[in-house]
Amino acid sequence: MTINPDLQGRSYPAAEVYDVGREKIREFARAVKATHPAHFDVEAAKALGHSDLVAPPTFAIIIAQRADAQLIEDPESGIDFSRVVHADQRFIHHRPIFAGDRLVAELHVDGVRAMGGGAMITTRQEIFALTADDSRESVATTTSSILVRGEGQ
Repeated sequence: MTINPDLQGRSYPAAEVYDVGREKIREFARAVKATHPAHFDVEAAKALGHSDLVAPPTFAIIIAQRADAQLIEDPESGIDFSRVVHADQRFIHHRPIFAGDRLVAELHVDGVRAMGGGAMITTRQEIFALTADDSRESVATTTSSILVRGEGQ
């Protein structure tokens, strides 16, 4: 199956809410060797003026990849995940991610470009925190590119 070129311009709505917990932040920080006390100790984070533990900047990848899964799982996309190579990931942070945040992400397919027998797909994930009044506060914008290798590659 080939990659559907009509994916470009498609958007996927925000899916399941991701509740950011203290232990999730601590586990992620340990995994990526982030050692700042504000990732582990609430009092250290509060001493810096934060409301709770602060996630390492790359924590946003968890929410971004959950959004990307919508594209990968879309039968109309033509993407065979076994043929995917991650090419690029970028983050623009609008504010830190804190323990207690309830995050959602919208997925936008910004580019589909044929490359040999495969395709390069560029996506953008807009990550928002849900507020107490159910409005959205912008947290981060992530972009990623994946190469979907063609047959015989």
